[in-house]
Amino acid sequence: MSQHRSTLVGRDDDVGAVADTLRGVGPVRTLAITGAAGAGKSAVLKEAWQIAAGEGVTVRRLAWESAEGEPGVPALVDAVCRVLAGIHDGRLPVRITEIRRAELRTDGRDGDLTVLSTMGRMLADAAHYVPFALVLDDCERMPAKTASALGLMLRAFRPAGLPVVMAYDTQTPGHADPGLLAAADRVLELAPLTGHDVRALVEQRLGRPTEPEVAQAVTRSLGPLAGNPQAVLCVLDALVEDAGLLELDGRILLVGGQDCLRPTGTLAEVCRVACPGLPLDEEVLMRTVVFAHLTGAADFRLSDVQDMARWKPGHAAAVARTVDWLVTHRVLTIDGSGGLAFAVPAFAAALRATPPPLPDLPSAHARIVASALGRMGPAAGADHPRLAEHVVAAGELVEDADAARLLLTAAGAYAGTAPDRAVRAYLAALRRLPGDDPGRVGILQTAAVLAWRNADPAGLLALGEPLCATAAARPDAVPADLADPAATWGVAALYEHLWADGKGAEPWRVVRQLPGGAELAALGSRYGIGPVMPGPHRDAPARVPAQRRAAQPAGGPDVIAAHSAVCPPDAAMPSSAHLRLLAAVVSGGDALRAARDDLLPQALGDAALESMRIAAGYGDLAGAFAAVLSEVCRTGWGTVAERYHAMVDAYRAGRWEEALACARRIEAYVRGPGAAGPSVLARVLAAEIHCATGDQQRALAWLGQVPDTVVHPLGGWVRLGVRYRSGDPDEAFDGGWRDVRRARESGLLEGLERLLGRLFLYGGYEDRPEITHRAVSELEALYEESGSPRAGEVLLLARSVLRRAPDRVRQVLDLAWERGDLPLRLLCLDMGALADSEPELWLAAAIEEAHALGARHIERSPLGHRARAYGLTLSSPRRRAADEGAGELDLRLVEMVGGGATNRQIAVRLACSEKTVEQHLTRLFRQTGCRSRSELAAAWLDGRLAGLGLPADPRRR
Repeated sequence: MSQHRSTLVGRDDDVGAVADTLRGVGPVRTLAITGAAGAGKSAVLKEAWQIAAGEGVTVRRLAWESAEGEPGVPALVDAVCRVLAGIHDGRLPVRITEIRRAELRTDGRDGDLTVLSTMGRMLADAAHYVPFALVLDDCERMPAKTASALGLMLRAFRPAGLPVVMAYDTQTPGHADPGLLAAADRVLELAPLTGHDVRALVEQRLGRPTEPEVAQAVTRSLGPLAGNPQAVLCVLDALVEDAGLLELDGRILLVGGQDCLRPTGTLAEVCRVACPGLPLDEEVLMRTVVFAHLTGAADFRLSDVQDMARWKPGHAAAVARTVDWLVTHRVLTIDGSGGLAFAVPAFAAALRATPPPLPDLPSAHARIVASALGRMGPAAGADHPRLAEHVVAAGELVEDADAARLLLTAAGAYAGTAPDRAVRAYLAALRRLPGDDPGRVGILQTAAVLAWRNADPAGLLALGEPLCATAAARPDAVPADLADPAATWGVAALYEHLWADGKGAEPWRVVRQLPGGAELAALGSRYGIGPVMPGPHRDAPARVPAQRRAAQPAGGPDVIAAHSAVCPPDAAMPSSAHLRLLAAVVSGGDALRAARDDLLPQALGDAALESMRIAAGYGDLAGAFAAVLSEVCRTGWGTVAERYHAMVDAYRAGRWEEALACARRIEAYVRGPGAAGPSVLARVLAAEIHCATGDQQRALAWLGQVPDTVVHPLGGWVRLGVRYRSGDPDEAFDGGWRDVRRARESGLLEGLERLLGRLFLYGGYEDRPEITHRAVSELEALYEESGSPRAGEVLLLARSVLRRAPDRVRQVLDLAWERGDLPLRLLCLDMGALADSEPELWLAAAIEEAHALGARHIERSPLGHRARAYGLTLSSPRRRAADEGAGELDLRLVEMVGGGATNRQIAVRLACSEKTVEQHLTRLFRQTGCRSRSELAAAWLDGRLAGLGLPADPRRR
């Protein structure tokens, strides 16, 4: 088979096979292309047709759908004659006459075989004089008699020398006669696209690289149609229409909250792709729309369908027939418990976008609830907790007392198996209870514990509305028992970057009135979430109360037992001491020491404190929480704070592409319909990565989304770098000192050393001693005030530059390697180049790091300017094969090995890690054939390595 690169994703081999048949290459003379609706049969046939035509092959289409005459042989005769009419070789009248004579001779008699034989001979005669190929498409729609006649002709009277390609859908119920398929020498079934092909198709359609989540969401939404090209394209087109896609950094992302995707097109067009063969009459479509709305609102089962039939006896047969059709055509699936669900979620979403023909759908849910209550009585909620969803969907049609009872018992039943549903049921019950009901607080506490324990941020944030309603019912004073649910909501709100005076701020007013609430509300501003608020105070209450046993709600003792069993009294929440510590670590110094003393002895080790300091320097709230509250604060919520924590980890480890992907996903997430605030520090860090890698335009685009009011030191650090690289050092320095002053006034000291270190570095680049000396003075004051180890390290680097002491810089570099702190490592290399009178090694190491991080346009950066001044190459180092000559770094390495230096000593001199030295030595051993360091040194000294570019130079020895 000939090789061809198709424009159709995943169809290279298929297009090649069809093109070969049309050319008459190979043993296949009659080829059938089959596959599901939307698999791309027509597209494959069309592209193969274009390829063959481009090579001079004549291709004719058998237009069976426009043929005149009765279905069967008469219609086939008309279609074949039209094909022959397009063959201009002078024998046209003879062929047409022969076929028409055969038709007339057998008119009224059983002479179909004679006519079919004549048509086969005439087609073969035409193909002999003017070679051509014949194609047929949409054969599944061909009348059965016509398809049967064509199949018989191709099997019994096959036209010699005439390639035939036909395409039809064998999965559509009632497709063309199987005899047509039996006439094929080969059946080419188009397989569903693989996951890799789906992503390639998505990128081809959108014309941009995409994040993996786009293809994954499309695949999830299509279920069994995930490999269907037409279905994939329909969903993508709908995403574009609905503005469900976002472009950042030249990549396409899915806007958050777009899990339920839908295909584009009219309802009938969507049905043809999602459920080919389904009767498309108005009644069936409308009943399918009703089922989509019912299954979307609640857990819908076959027993509910039976109830629907009983409600309207005259429609019983129609309802049963519709369900039978939908199940037969695999539109609906049935699980072991009789639950109904749409096989293709995107199809269900398209149906739900259509207004239901029945305006009283809530009454359908109400009747299901009434039917269950009639059969089982008050125990219905416990035995069938799914009724909770029907109660919610029924709205006011179910009495508040009945609704509250059913919802609470259903929540108790769900608590052990489906805690997210239990939380939704508890919150729905609160909407049915009066604001002054004594059981509201207990229900709120139980829902808070369930949501907290099961990493349900949506459930935690949903506590805000009933929290406000419960507090509003007691205007004189907020009940102290609300402290735990309020604190739980507050932590969840901070994790989603919902700050105290911004989006969704109403519950914060309740939180602030409770013990420890003011500290919690102010905590976000210490980590770059919202504007800066007053810092921590020593006179705050000792502790946020622990979870209490739920108060008795309405509904009786049986209801209480159903939900209070999941609410143990020891479900602890962050204490006020924890909150003070989280706020104080940003400032350090006396405030941090006092906050640490408030904790129990040995409650916070040095390693945990160090992790908190690092997190605070990046405004990483989730990282700080995890360091001090690992047993209390659960992770895995997928919140903004956790996504930013993952970004910080990737950035510090040097996985910058991964860090940028995190930033893009955060932007897509917060722009969705969910309740989440932006992460300005994620934008800041993304700008820093682009600036460091030489993409100034994207750096400015990210930084342009950051308000100048952000005073966290991380923002000032990045603003300084972007402004300096934009070519205006004076503006950069002025802005940098302004950011230093604002951070100090706000008490945000952790991370300030990074900004001061960059000011010192750029002052050195510009030979501005007033800048460098001021930066050192500020660093000394910062270290004395905060006691931050990182401030001490940056101060040591600055002093080492002023004293021309590169060995002290290497000490800090070793610490950076041990901790895996890439930003500090990069700063050490820059500082080492300033401190060393021979900075070439430092600059070369910095260039190597920059290339490893994906830096572009190094020549435009301050590093590139300094490297060129010393004659260093800026091109990306390529890997050398084992038989290639050695480079300058290898020669230096061999010299030091010959001088008896250890790996650690070599690493210090080359400004790299010991692991890097080991890797270089391993490659040298393989390249030279030496088995040890002594053999390598001896071979070099004897001159045996000169041919590999490692000469033994006496002057260098």
